[in-house]
Amino acid sequence: MSSPTDTFLQEADDLLAALEEALLELDENPQDAINIANAFRALHTLKGSGNMFGFRALGDFIHHFEDCFEKVRNGSAFVTPDLVAVALASRDHIAALLDLGPDTALTPELAETDRNLLAKLGEITGSDTLSAADRPSEDTASSNQPNAPVIERRWHIRFRPEPGSLGMGVRPDLLLAELSGLGRTMVTPQLDAVPGLDSYDPAECYIAWIIELVGPVDRAAIEDVFLFQMDAELTIEETQLEAQDMPEPAENDAALPDRGAEKTSTPAKGQASGGDSVRVQASRLDDLMNQLGELVIAQARLKAISSEIDDPRLSGTAEEIEALVTGLRDTTLSIRMLPVSMVFGKFRRLVRDLSSDLGKAVALTTEGGETEVDKNIIDALTDPLVHMVRNSIDHGVESADIRAAQGKPETATICLRAEQAGGEVLITVSDDGGGLDTEAIRARAIERKLISSDQSLSAAELHQLIFEPGFSTAETISNVSGRGVGMDAVRGVIDALRGTIDVRSRPGEGTEVTLRLPLTLAIIDGLMVRVDDDHFVIPLAAVEECVDLPDRNMVHDNGRRMLQIRESWVPYIDLDQLFGFGQSGAKGRRVVVVTADGRRIGFAVDDVVGQLQTVIKPLSRFHRSVEGLAGATILGDGSVALILDANAIVRRADAVRQIAA
Repeated sequence: MSSPTDTFLQEADDLLAALEEALLELDENPQDAINIANAFRALHTLKGSGNMFGFRALGDFIHHFEDCFEKVRNGSAFVTPDLVAVALASRDHIAALLDLGPDTALTPELAETDRNLLAKLGEITGSDTLSAADRPSEDTASSNQPNAPVIERRWHIRFRPEPGSLGMGVRPDLLLAELSGLGRTMVTPQLDAVPGLDSYDPAECYIAWIIELVGPVDRAAIEDVFLFQMDAELTIEETQLEAQDMPEPAENDAALPDRGAEKTSTPAKGQASGGDSVRVQASRLDDLMNQLGELVIAQARLKAISSEIDDPRLSGTAEEIEALVTGLRDTTLSIRMLPVSMVFGKFRRLVRDLSSDLGKAVALTTEGGETEVDKNIIDALTDPLVHMVRNSIDHGVESADIRAAQGKPETATICLRAEQAGGEVLITVSDDGGGLDTEAIRARAIERKLISSDQSLSAAELHQLIFEPGFSTAETISNVSGRGVGMDAVRGVIDALRGTIDVRSRPGEGTEVTLRLPLTLAIIDGLMVRVDDDHFVIPLAAVEECVDLPDRNMVHDNGRRMLQIRESWVPYIDLDQLFGFGQSGAKGRRVVVVTADGRRIGFAVDDVVGQLQTVIKPLSRFHRSVEGLAGATILGDGSVALILDANAIVRRADAVRQIAA
């Protein structure tokens, strides 16, 4: 079970993401009151929760950060590009303070960063001092938006912590202090459940509190105070505001009598309310997927045994189990699916920072962020997309003066787009820059002896060369690119995900790079084929069609094998020979046409057995280096079939010159 601190850190990541999103929105719309409030709320929640869990340095820094941002909220300071830049740097500093852990002193480097950032924030917002002695009190009187009237509201709150919460580090006193920072409060403890000393456990919490709160505060702000009290008893009821509540109280608030009116109850976050979500560790989902994989294999064996015995009762049971396993598979896979927007959201900051560093005006747009894909693919997508976006900004996008001379908008556009196509998800990075220079690519490829000077390649085939190790057309090396490792790294990750990369470029109009990825890495639909006496599985997402291989269609041209399919000629690879089985003498051979490395390629096999759903098992460490294999699967009869990597097989065939471009 996760500790409360682990839960806080998970929630803190979400709050940091919300803070960054609000700041980036303010960079584009500085007067957006909603995002000013969103940023302030994220800071306020991080501060209170951080203090509660012992992150003192974090709480102190955010308190001063919050003081500066309060000036924006009350209209005495304004959002500027400089403020957004320092606020984003402060957000990164908060992440570093979280990594430092609770009750830990600042390192000299972090302490210096702390001072510098607060000094910059104070200078930009016009704060005279950031000392604790001179800082304004908690956010009470100015929680309203600029130029808006103060709207007082009255709340009746009842809070009883989970009995064992004290032993897990929960501090009710800090929660009550944070509530008092939202407005004027009267707190009444309820002691009826406190036992005698003979049965009193100091680690147990026996007290409940009733809090009367009056101030310019909404329900969401109160709920944020109790954000991490997942198992607490909590009700929040708005009651009628009366005349006695309106005058400003003295230092010690007078008692606020309980008045019931128009009460609505809000359950504590984490309690059942019909639409709640539950955090689950990723390792548990992986374990569930592994168990499901074994169940799919066992179900396939049961189906094979059922067909051999031919008992109607066993056949009926096998069909029922197959339906149940299919439903369980679909449900489990849906749990692992996450929206691509989780990745896309990270790139607004990257584009902003990189375009500023390179002195280029670049806008980022996103489409299809709701498209869902397996969480393991989501986890692996960030690095390839970073390389692609950096490449587009550095190489693809022209400077503002060049764009203006070409009649283009001075602000370039980079688009991240996702869409589902059958069993694949397509992730596209496109720009409206100058496009790829095919002649420069060809010259560099000849220079590096990747191709011969007399070799004829199409534009699409030349574009694939940018993914070769160490390949770059940049004349100089910068801190962004030029070393030829970025796009090679992209292909390495996409190959590991069993995906493909398509490149389209138009001179002067821009470049579009599309990643074709499977929806899931655990269970795939495959086409089983036979080569000699062995069975192999080709991922169905890569298969276009299957055709016969008559001798009259074979043409040998400079060592290439070609097959005429309707009006076009398609090169094909004889898997018998590539895998070392020798020349096949089988009759009625077939060709499975796949899309690999942006080309249509045929795989000649002895027979096509049929379609099946297969669980991918990793290869042993002794076999992982074998080129052309993506894994293995266990068939219904208990035998093993190897899963082919179409892209790697094509490259292997290119290397031994079974096919040519």
